[in-house]
Amino acid sequence: MLIDVDIAKTLRAGERTFRLQAKLVSASDRIVIYGASGAGKSMLLKAVAGLVTPDTGHIRLNGRTLYDRAAKVDVPVQRRQVGYLFQDYALFPHLNVRQNIAFGLKKGWFNPPPKAHGEKIEYWLDAFELRPVAHQFPAQLSGGQRQRVALARALIDEPQALLLDEPFAALDPALRVRMRDELDALQRRLKVPMLMITHDPEDARVFGGHVLTMMDGVIAGEQQVETCDGG
Repeated sequence: MLIDVDIAKTLRAGERTFRLQAKLVSASDRIVIYGASGAGKSMLLKAVAGLVTPDTGHIRLNGRTLYDRAAKVDVPVQRRQVGYLFQDYALFPHLNVRQNIAFGLKKGWFNPPPKAHGEKIEYWLDAFELRPVAHQFPAQLSGGQRQRVALARALIDEPQALLLDEPFAALDPALRVRMRDELDALQRRLKVPMLMITHDPEDARVFGGHVLTMMDGVIAGEQQVETCDGG
């Protein structure tokens, strides 16, 4: 993955002002942005996804311009070809597992049918061992199962990159270790480029690649980390 980001965004709430001024260039297939809560990590990730519009700057992914204020380019979310895994997974509570996964293929707002099927849907049901719960709803799933459903939905449309927003923060410590191992193995097998944000140094140890430290809206440091096979 080749990513080139140079953006600025100012947010104001009452008397408080936060300024994101993020610059990064990386050719790594595993990029981890590490920092404390409030450092601006989520805002940066959402800008790459198209969920936040910067005030100035540019975002380029694999040679394709996703955003350029000066050139008046702002590619819509649906056409950015990135998969986004929200911290709380953002599954649709009224849709079953099949429907939630199938939604990743939808270009409109109509819900997939309850028995949605297709080659890609069946593949991800099997790949993440979700077939036994394919008819169940998010409230009936374990934390690990919910994460797998969200990952399947993010990956089903074959994105150029997978964006992960604190992917293990909602899990208990034991499950966090297991899901780190699963995601580590998945990324190695699929070779899908990955950009992760986290406040947990263990995520940086397992998944970086290229680890960038963020503080107060800016990239304050970076290092290349030799990843550990098998987590």
